[in-house]
Amino acid sequence: MPIVVLAIVAAVALLGFAGFQSATQAAYACSTVWQPAPTASPAAGSSPQPGYVQPDMGQGHVGASTKITYTYCPPASGRHYNASGVGPLPPRLYSPTDTVIPEGWVHNLEHGGLVLLYRGDSEAAKPEGQAALRAFFDSYPPSPVCDFPARTNVGPVFTRFEDMAWPMAALVWGRVLPLQSLDTAAVLGFDQAYGEKTNPEKFCAPPSASPSAEPSGSAAPSGSAAPSGSAAPSGAPPSPSPS
Repeated sequence: MPIVVLAIVAAVALLGFAGFQSATQAAYACSTVWQPAPTASPAAGSSPQPGYVQPDMGQGHVGASTKITYTYCPPASGRHYNASGVGPLPPRLYSPTDTVIPEGWVHNLEHGGLVLLYRGDSEAAKPEGQAALRAFFDSYPPSPVCDFPARTNVGPVFTRFEDMAWPMAALVWGRVLPLQSLDTAAVLGFDQAYGEKTNPEKFCAPPSASPSAEPSGSAAPSGSAAPSGSAAPSGAPPSPSPS
């Protein structure tokens, strides 16, 4: 009888360990922490081209329990979840203690939303930084092409993300703007230049003259690119239901 009891205890312990391993296993993986190659200085009089083009990782919907390995992190494209409340994510400021994974917010990028990421060791993760992010989020302007009021469609999403080479980064589909600290003018300029223009799933027609794309970046030492921009025009058309 004692042998049977020991066997049962051992089996329960193994099941508990397996459950712990499953619960603590990362929900995503990164092959490369992406660092784009520096680009040449723009010619005098040329239009601003904020951020860097990231090599495309495709798109596609997967089940909400699927673990995805992204070739580059932070991912500005790739497969993602498609489920209510899971992907696209509700647009809001997520705190450093919220559990948010890229499989959710990559779907926001696919629909044209901007995602602003901050590392847990950055100033943005501290109380003062969170207050600054809250003020920026609450004052975020309408989307640059469809003119959707902020926080009513798929953007913006502000969230913590650790696997990147900079303290902060702003993302739209296919493009990344590295940031050393919160630069609201740079983020708005980046969104104005590329938000709702590079994403594959669109809710309205983009303008006929869109910025030209640069050659794809590579995993080389980082350069800086953070020109300032202006807010988009205001307005409040109906918000479509993301799919």
